[in-house]
Amino acid sequence: MIELRTPTEIEQMRPAGRFVAEVITALSQAADVGVNLLELDALAHEMIRARGAESCYIDYHPSFGASPFGKVLCTSVNDAVLHGLPHDYVLRDGDLLSVDFAASVDGWVSDSALSVVVGAPRPEDVRLIETTTRALEAGIAAAEAGRKIGDISAAIATVARGDGYTINTQFGGHGVGRTMHGDPHVPNDGRAGRGYPLRPGLVIAIEPWFLHGTDQIYTDRDGWTLRSADGSRGAHMEHTIAITEDGPLVLTSRN
Repeated sequence: MIELRTPTEIEQMRPAGRFVAEVITALSQAADVGVNLLELDALAHEMIRARGAESCYIDYHPSFGASPFGKVLCTSVNDAVLHGLPHDYVLRDGDLLSVDFAASVDGWVSDSALSVVVGAPRPEDVRLIETTTRALEAGIAAAEAGRKIGDISAAIATVARGDGYTINTQFGGHGVGRTMHGDPHVPNDGRAGRGYPLRPGLVIAIEPWFLHGTDQIYTDRDGWTLRSADGSRGAHMEHTIAITEDGPLVLTSRN
């Protein structure tokens, strides 16, 4: 069921957005050569406790997950692009890391993701991150009242294809509110002018993700981490936004 939020409810969602943005920023700054993925998860866990927030991940067990997730953030490294389960891995020079984090504050959820290069970057990784960032920005710009979900999807796909990347539509954006995942689905490819109307009060996560050489993925033996079929690297960007009469409001803005 798709729910529309009142202006008052959207204001009540702002603290969750600010908190998620703070955690994502702290994680990106903490990610360095020699840092263990479990240390990043512990940092996020401590920030959740200090804020009195609730994790959206730790007990999360959808049909595509092998078991309850058990951690409070996703850490996807190199050929992993989504749902990376934090494990005993020490970051190395040149690693491409994506962190995805969602939390509930006062009963409202926000969700965000960011990709960074640890240490010395490869030019192709920088380009991939830049493309994914521009795709997110294009999707957000298209999220105006009176338009359609397909306008967001088409804007994302135009950026990706323009830079030579293919697109997987198995996983994409989604509704956000009292829970982390809800309707509508926001695919990263679609036809402009089609799909659910964008009405004031709709709150969604927009999350483009692309791989260097393929759009095919498989699930790692851990039952969660999604990896590229050809071993190429991936990048993932995400913001939670609200559709308003005055344009899209980015609740998880890190500015």
